[in-house]
Amino acid sequence: MKKWYQSNINTADFRNLYKTQYLNTSQTGDMMILREQDKHFLWSIYSAVAIIMVWKGMWEGAYEVVPEFLADPFIFLFLGFLMLTFSGLIFKEFDPLGGVEKSVQKIINTVHNHPNKSKFQMKYYDKSQKKFFTISVDKIIKVEKGALVVRHDNKNQELFIPIHRVSEILYQGKEYWKL
Repeated sequence: MKKWYQSNINTADFRNLYKTQYLNTSQTGDMMILREQDKHFLWSIYSAVAIIMVWKGMWEGAYEVVPEFLADPFIFLFLGFLMLTFSGLIFKEFDPLGGVEKSVQKIINTVHNHPNKSKFQMKYYDKSQKKFFTISVDKIIKVEKGALVVRHDNKNQELFIPIHRVSEILYQGKEYWKL
């Protein structure tokens, strides 16, 4: 008899499903491509719940060890928030949109190093002209920490595009990734 956590999908099928979900450029059937912000937000919630469950287990065990007056749940709650605040973890790790730039950098590096990078296009917002532009990924000379260095078409110049302005990556004209 199967347990509630077992599935009919083996590891190879799961890998293929994962690849089709993220490499498929359309939303077919019941598959949905999550935005980078959504993924980061969900992982932040998952991590917070995991930490809460670990702490709950630790403090339940601590009730057996500590004196009676320290076993008050509000004292533990206060101590927990105090520890998280002083460590900076609550502000650094659980910012729901804080790590989005790292994820954008990772996906841009992946696309830039892809063997078929000529089939990819990147959409970004130009603040000075107040509109979106689409460029081919093979025109990117290099990816720096906070910017893309792009070869300009008509001039012998380089164009710097801040990474936070990239809003979408297209593969053969269809959505591959979206911020």
